[in-house]
Amino acid sequence: MWPSSSPACSSPGSTLAPAGRAGAQAGWSSGSSPWPWPCSRAGCCAIIPATRASSPWAGPSPPGPAPARKPPAARPGSRRRTIAHLGIIYLLFGATSVIYATFIVTALVDVHHYGEDAAGRFWAVVGGLSILSGPLFGGLSDRLGRRFGMIVVFILFTAAYSFAALSGSPFFLYGSVVIFGIVAWSIPTIMSAAVGDYMGPDQAVRAFGLITLFFGAGQIVGPVAAGYLADLSGDFNAAFWLCAALTACAVALTALLRQPE
Repeated sequence: MWPSSSPACSSPGSTLAPAGRAGAQAGWSSGSSPWPWPCSRAGCCAIIPATRASSPWAGPSPPGPAPARKPPAARPGSRRRTIAHLGIIYLLFGATSVIYATFIVTALVDVHHYGEDAAGRFWAVVGGLSILSGPLFGGLSDRLGRRFGMIVVFILFTAAYSFAALSGSPFFLYGSVVIFGIVAWSIPTIMSAAVGDYMGPDQAVRAFGLITLFFGAGQIVGPVAAGYLADLSGDFNAAFWLCAALTACAVALTALLRQPE
């Protein structure tokens, strides 16, 4: 889902590069436009199957066991608003997580002057910790509710992105990488369960396809905006502060979610 952020993106001892070179280091150069295209391809990988799932030509969902008790059907207008609400939250997750995954290794090497091996070990920690994120926060949302679970996760994301933007102490970087790894895959896990709660089993697959369109759009737009901010500011701190601001907005939007009917 995320573009690869290999430590091989930067040469040893390199300084922070201007726009075109920073894009090339992160593996994003494509002709004269350094930022959008690889992420556009990654976002389209999410959008295409989502479009198929949510299309009116998609056909009926595969048959499954009938629920013991069918929840009351929500009004069509209310259902559309809920899907849009969940979709915007999912868009914010898609945009911010792919920005972090794309730029953190380049920031570690170019801005914080870590060696490529050390930066790779940082990213390996993220990969190891992310294995726990889905079960851990999915279980939390089962016990305490989807809304509460997502609020906790987005608060942690906000802390991780803020720590990445603070360059004063290496402990902020360690904290950023560890926190991001712990929560990395939690939102898709909670969101898939939340769609079932709000839409019911009959509409869950199609609704999840619709909100995945938002997620794919976030993966396209997020790195483009972050790349231009890096060009203007000369470092990646502005991009990480943008992520923190967007996930803080996601906290507020999640708090406004209505309870499932």
